[in-house]
Amino acid sequence: MFNLKNIKLGKLLGLGFASLIVLALALALIGRVQLDRLSEDIVLLETDHLAKVALVQKMSSNLDGAAIAIRNMLLTSDVQKMEAEKRWFEKASAENIDLLKTMEATMLSERGKELLGELTRTRTVYLEIFRRLLTHALAQESYQGRKVLEQELQPAQAVYFGVLEQIDQYQRQRVSDLVNQVEAQAALASRIMLALALAAALLGAGIAWWITRRIKRQLGGEPAYAAEIAQQVANGNLAIRVRIEDGDESSVLAAMESMRANLARMVNDVRRSSESIATGARQVAAGSADLSQRTEAQAANLEQTAASMEEMNSTIRQNADTVHAASELANQASATAAQGGMVVGNVVETMGEISTSSRKISDIISVIDSIAFQTNILALNAAVEAARAGEQGRGFAVVAAEVRTLAQKSAQAAREIKALIEDSVSRVETGSRLVSEAGVTIDQIVSQAGRVAELITEIGTATHEQTQGISQVSDAVNQLDQVTQQNAALVEESTAAAGSLQDQAAQLVQLVSIFRLAEGQSPVQALAPRRSAPAARPVVPSHAGAQAKTTVSERSPRASAKLASPAASKTGVASNPASEDTDWDTF
Repeated sequence: MFNLKNIKLGKLLGLGFASLIVLALALALIGRVQLDRLSEDIVLLETDHLAKVALVQKMSSNLDGAAIAIRNMLLTSDVQKMEAEKRWFEKASAENIDLLKTMEATMLSERGKELLGELTRTRTVYLEIFRRLLTHALAQESYQGRKVLEQELQPAQAVYFGVLEQIDQYQRQRVSDLVNQVEAQAALASRIMLALALAAALLGAGIAWWITRRIKRQLGGEPAYAAEIAQQVANGNLAIRVRIEDGDESSVLAAMESMRANLARMVNDVRRSSESIATGARQVAAGSADLSQRTEAQAANLEQTAASMEEMNSTIRQNADTVHAASELANQASATAAQGGMVVGNVVETMGEISTSSRKISDIISVIDSIAFQTNILALNAAVEAARAGEQGRGFAVVAAEVRTLAQKSAQAAREIKALIEDSVSRVETGSRLVSEAGVTIDQIVSQAGRVAELITEIGTATHEQTQGISQVSDAVNQLDQVTQQNAALVEESTAAAGSLQDQAAQLVQLVSIFRLAEGQSPVQALAPRRSAPAARPVVPSHAGAQAKTTVSERSPRASAKLASPAASKTGVASNPASEDTDWDTF
């Protein structure tokens, strides 16, 4: 539900001015409506009533001219003058017809329509008498024409003029009525606007009084007094007491009194806690400096470890390359041994073929030996038969003896060749056995060379995996080194921030010391600015690797600059932060 007591000041002022604006608009609107009505009546008076009066006067003038033209026609005997007067009469008559049509088109009232109807009938009678008069005039019958003029046309003309006079009086009466109506409306509009203006003035005064009362109630006093209290609080005077009425809890002055009391309590609390904040800031600065030194030492050790891991990674990569080369050589040796095994196999096959051929030759020699033995027996039998033949078989005996000798030599040669062949076969078998044994040995060598190649391959794979593992470990160490460097930078920033916090705590005490508190709330002495702490030095071992040349201070110049800037900007004697508070010895 809408409650005026809870409405805001801006809305209250808006509501008051809006009411005045609405009244002004209503006053203007009513004035505009009345002016529009007056304007319509004036336009109606000018374009209708007065115009009809002018039309009636014009018709009367034309009728007077027509009467003069008729008189002139009766008085003259000149045909040309008579024709001229006739043309003038016809012209006036035509103009009256147009004027009558205009009046009929614009005449809306019943009384006006009745008068126009009577005027039309009167004019018709008048024109009929005029035509008879015109005939007598053109025929030079002056007596008959004057008779018609005096007895008929002049009475009809008088009636015609009488109707026109009635219409003229009717229109003039309407003009008078409309003027009276306009005057009455203007008087009514003046009274209404005056009443509205008076009501607007009274309402505006009431709204102004009500708004002023509400504003003073919301302020709780005079605006000048509220401004004075606000200026006192702005100048730091919190001991002043605000005068407020009894039971006033919602006004601006009551809120300012509550604000002043709360602000005094807060300033007092801030003063009491500023020393604790400064002490804690000094402890945080000291601990951050110690942590920065240890973090930088750890970063240096990690750099050395990273360099060692990089050297180990390089050595393992060289071993991996050597193992890969040995694996290729072992594969080549295994392939060569396999080729040697194939050659030995071919030799074994060839020795077997030689042994087979030697056996065949030995068999052939055996056959030859058998043939020589049989030939010897046959030669012996022939010699025996030649001896029996005596002198006749002497020559055959010689031949048989020669054949026997040849058979014995052949048998001897066959035996020697057989002995040689058997010895060769024996040697060939021995060589074949040795070659077979060599083939088995070469097969074993090939198998062992393959195994060695497999072992070297496994060693190479393990070395490659070890290389990858060492690379991952090296990457992890490098990442850990980077993180440690970042941590060192963050620790240095934290040290700088702690020092800045200490300075800001001292500045806070100085700032709140400007406030004047009531008795019993004595201010705390302002803290001196912090003493600058020595910048942490990075610890780098002398045996660090070649890739660990970049120190912590070089990798984090931004943090070092942040740390050195606050320390160099403050005045004071440098001291060891760790000696100020033993709580940070084991940070």
